[in-house]
Amino acid sequence: MPRTVLLNPGPVNVTDRVRQALILPDLCHREKEFSDLMAAIRSKSLKAFDIEKEYTSVLVSGSGTAALEMAVSSSLTPGRSMLVIQNGVYGERIGKICDIYQFRQHSLKLTWGEPPCLESIENKLKKNPDIEVVALVHHETTTGLLNPLKEVGTLARRYNKVFLVDCISSLAGDEINFETCPIDIAVGTANKCVQGFPGVSFVLFREKELPRLRKIPERTLYFNLTGYHKAQEAGGVLFTPAIPAHYALDVALDELIEETVAARVQRYANAAKFLRAGFKDIGLEFLIPEGLRSNCLTSLRLPKGMNYEKLHGELKANGFVIYAGQGNLSDNIFRIANMGDIKQEEFERLLQVLKATVRLS
Repeated sequence: MPRTVLLNPGPVNVTDRVRQALILPDLCHREKEFSDLMAAIRSKSLKAFDIEKEYTSVLVSGSGTAALEMAVSSSLTPGRSMLVIQNGVYGERIGKICDIYQFRQHSLKLTWGEPPCLESIENKLKKNPDIEVVALVHHETTTGLLNPLKEVGTLARRYNKVFLVDCISSLAGDEINFETCPIDIAVGTANKCVQGFPGVSFVLFREKELPRLRKIPERTLYFNLTGYHKAQEAGGVLFTPAIPAHYALDVALDELIEETVAARVQRYANAAKFLRAGFKDIGLEFLIPEGLRSNCLTSLRLPKGMNYEKLHGELKANGFVIYAGQGNLSDNIFRIANMGDIKQEEFERLLQVLKATVRLS
């Protein structure tokens, strides 16, 4: 029987090599073996993206949201504010984190799926000199919109702001040029385009940020970025980590380095192009216009006469797990991600099943 193909935006299908890492020997996190494993992962995460000269990394056990909360809560100097660009659930999540920590924030709130206006961002920066950090979600998986990373980063740099990017759903799936795009703090996770398992996420940030970050008072016990960095630089950990997920991430990074990030981004782009041609042939309508879509996910309007539950059920019965819309889009769209270790023949079979299912509506 064919395997279940995960077309949700994480967790993803992984290779057998990554899966086998979960059954490596039991390990105490206070032993040198784990220190060596952690050091290898931190090093490989920088090597994969060719940022070893300027960046450092921190690992945290938890979903991508754990690393995001770590980055947001640890990055703002008291008395300063954060500009949060919100055009989907995950931009709004950054705003919610700011609210929880009682940060001053300036929000650019847009319709879900609407790209931000650079002039509006610049006006916010001009009018509010208290802004210290500009926060953006690169791939907003609410809709599959790819936000203008380089353009927003260039604005942030021009106004001498710290640029914090949620790259959770884009790192290793969409193009990110750390050399030309001035990202200061990037948040990622194991279980999306890196093709590992849930349970460990990470923050990549410029080493030149460390002096500023160290001056920020500790606001949280579990998510203090510089506390983790200090411990991990010394080969230690603050709390018990998810060791099997670390084993798997280590192997997933080996695979990423072997494939290269550029080749993986191209593989995802090719898959998205193939699928979108098939979706168009079936007669499905796209939510996000061409040119604004991520390589990793496509949002489609539900066919007339078919609700999500029926569509999901039919596809799952044939071995494919798709994803519902969120919030006010939940009754109107469905989402198909092409992250992970998915074969061309599986994409071909998906289109066949999807076409037959839509004809039933």
